[in-house]
This record gives sequence, structure tokens and C-alpha cells, in this order.
Amino acid sequence: MAVRQADVVLVGGGVMSATLGMMLRQLDPSLDIVMVERLDHVAHESTDGWNNAGTGHAGYCELNYTPETDDGDVAIDRALKINAQFEVSLQFWSYLVEQGMLPDPKTFINRTPHQSFVWGEKDVAFLKRRFERLSAHHLFREMEYTESPDDLEEWMPLVVKHRDPMERVAATRIKHGADVDFGSLTRSMVEYLQSQPNFELMLSSPVHYIDQRDNGRWKVRVRNQKTGELTKLEAGFVFLGAGGGALPMLQKSGIDEACGYGGFPVSGQWLVCRKPDIVEQHHSKVYGKAPIGAPPMSVPHLDTRIINGEPALLFGPFAGFTTRFLKQGSLFDLFGSVKPTNLRPMLSVSKSNMDLTRYLIGEVFQSHSDRVASLRNFFPDAREEDWELKMAGQRVQIIKQVDGGGGKLEFGTEIVAAKDGTLAALLGASPGASTAANAMLTVLERCFPESLKSAEWQERMRQLVPSYGQSLVEDEQLLTKVRERTLTTLKLG
Repeated sequence: MAVRQADVVLVGGGVMSATLGMMLRQLDPSLDIVMVERLDHVAHESTDGWNNAGTGHAGYCELNYTPETDDGDVAIDRALKINAQFEVSLQFWSYLVEQGMLPDPKTFINRTPHQSFVWGEKDVAFLKRRFERLSAHHLFREMEYTESPDDLEEWMPLVVKHRDPMERVAATRIKHGADVDFGSLTRSMVEYLQSQPNFELMLSSPVHYIDQRDNGRWKVRVRNQKTGELTKLEAGFVFLGAGGGALPMLQKSGIDEACGYGGFPVSGQWLVCRKPDIVEQHHSKVYGKAPIGAPPMSVPHLDTRIINGEPALLFGPFAGFTTRFLKQGSLFDLFGSVKPTNLRPMLSVSKSNMDLTRYLIGEVFQSHSDRVASLRNFFPDAREEDWELKMAGQRVQIIKQVDGGGGKLEFGTEIVAAKDGTLAALLGASPGASTAANAMLTVLERCFPESLKSAEWQERMRQLVPSYGQSLVEDEQLLTKVRERTLTTLKLG
């Protein structure tokens, strides 16, 4: 059987692989790139518009990114970091739009104010302190705060209509927040890549085997699910960007860096409303505080969404527990991921997170009435018959080995790369897709260090991301310059 030689194999047809493919195509057009996807079309798992929040995660409204400290202050470092990372994505998308590699930005991103909403004396005090801390930094200088009933009626009419007037409430707002249809974005990027030479997309082709040869190159074996045809690929670099499927393949690779990693799968569901008379009254993303014990992906929010060009309102997500690593995965995914190298960390996390497990199981058994009751915290007039339940995507939170052999449950994203730079995988969940460009820059830095040092790659990188190598957190003038460009180019201003 002939072996298909390639420079790069991208496993998974989601936003991460597409972003890395686009970057590599711009940095070195001569690279021969193969993308393999187990489903019959790209962007159908975590990247699909219905399978994620669609929030351009920038820390504007997500209260879990700014935890309250023991002394009553608010920690903002994570929000600053995530905001700067999202700005990297905005710069990269702006470049692709300006070069005609992406269509009109309204096909994948739309201006949708990001708002936080709380009620009760304690949470109002928290939100006000959060506003004071964030708005003092240039990344969040446009943030507004209000307790005014008139302002709230303007900002979020569905949320405040018929609410108890004696209840103390407060909100913050950033007008240039974004709703992102990551599915449409990814399909557009892959469509562009397919129009270029030296790129091949293999659909319905799950990876069955991955191993490194003595010469350092990787053997990747895929089988077409429709024809049964087996294809052997050989590449100098492999990226595992397959969402929840990345961990099992990372384990199959056998690299030392994979040892100790496990996964904790979490499912999700949305309440969806498509009734025009309701949808037309809400034009923002309104985030609240997560219930005690809830994972970050379960922060409640009432969202304006535009998916495949169609508007809708989503509320949730409601978390649940599953043993699948992918929405269209196997019930045996979790059990198959348990290895001698990660058994102790996984048992440690299981023991120390029983409250989370009970919370997730409780979410699974909620009735439609229970879910709508939660929605009424954000939309007091919500009626059960106006909302339907829709499955969201699967997320696999990282279980990471710590000193002493135990484990820790991580609620973020992480790049795991082989020491020789020939393989990398992206693990974890939120903020995920929003920071894809920044994450893929990390892959390039760790896996293509010598190429990235060259004058040619440095120049091209600054074209893709003008702030590359500089700090948007520290440089206010730079932030002003790049934000003015991205808000204009992407029609968010």
C-alpha cells in the first residue's frame, strides 16, 4: 500500500485545526497539509454553532473569570489574559477578511453587547467592585455600570420586565462584544484551504493508528468509513485538534508528555427560543453567576445568537454527566481513556470532586419546568411552551497529574507538545475557540521554533497578528491601534 507523504497532518476539522492550517499556509505556502476528519463534514462537533456558547470570550461578561478573593477584592488577571488572547483572534480574522480569505464578517461574527447581570446585595457589591477594577484597565475602559431601572430597561428589556422592583439589581456592559458562529468561520477557512495547492481534506476518516518512526516522522493510519479504504499517512508534524477526541489520540501517540493526563467529560443542553416576537426583544449576551458547585461551562446566560444566518435566543447551558468524549462518540470513551499512567490522578480527582459529580447528575434529571424556572431568573415572563431543549456539545475537562502523583481538575485549555516538536495536542474547554489564534501561536512557538525565528516568518507573523511579540495588557497605545482596526474591519464598532 502506498504511503501518502505530507509535511503536516491536522487531525480534526474544527476551528483549532483550521486556524493552524491557515497560519501555516500564510507562513509557508509550500507546506503539504492534510486535514483528516472522522465525520462527513467539518465543524460538526464542538465547533458547530449549536454546540458552543458562540460568545467571543473576552472576559467582558463572564464573572467566573474574575473570582472574588478571600479579602473581598476581585482578581482580574485571568480576565486581562483572556481579553488579550481574544484580541489576537480578532486581529487574525481581520487579516483574513482584508485579504479576501474570509467572506463578509457578518457571516461569522456580529456585534452583540456583552452584559453581566446580578441581583441581591452581595452580588451587586461584587459586580460594582469588579467594574471598578476592570474599567481602570485600558482593555476594559469602555465598560459601563448601572443600577438604574431606565438603563436596565434599555440594555436588557426581557430581563427586567416584571421583575420585583424592590429587588436590588445591577449590570455592566461592553457594547462591542461579539457573537461568533465558529462553525461558519471554520467552514469558510477550510473552504479557502481547499482552494489552495498542497492541501487535502479527508472526510469520514477517523484515525485508527498513530506512531512515530525511528526517523522522527509520524505514521498516521485512517480508514474511510464509507468505502472502507485504508490510507497510510506519514508526516513531519501532527496536530491533534479533535476536541474531546484529542486525549485518546494523544495517549495512542505514546509521547512522554501525555503521561498523567486524563479527562472529565461534561455534556450540555440549551433552552432555545425561535419565536420572532421574543427574539427581536433581546440583542445581547447576559451572563450571571454560576450556581455553587457548577463547572465554568455552566455559567448561566441568555444569549442572542445568529447561527447559519438565523437569529435565536439560547439560555443555559445546563450541564450533565456523560462518559462520551464527543457528542457523536462512544459510551466507552471515558473508560477507554483510563491508563496505568493516569489512574491515580483520575481517582484522586474523582474523590475530591464528588460535589461536582452530584451536581452534574442532578442537572441531567431536571424537568423542562425546572429548566424554565432557572430561565425566569433572567426572563421573568418566560413561558414553557416558547422554549425547546437542544443538545449542546461535549467538553472534556483536563485532569492533570500534580506533585505527589495525585490529580487536579483544570477548567481551561492546554497545549501538550512532544519535546521534539513533531506533535502537539490541544486539550480542555473554555475559553476554547475564542482564543484559537493565540493557542495556535503557542503551537507554532513550541513546534516550529527555528522557522519562527527567521526574518521571513517574523515579518509574515506581524502581518497576521500585528501585536505579535508585544503585550496588549501592558501597552495601551498598541491596544488602541489594533482595536480600532479590528472593530472596523469586523464591523463590530
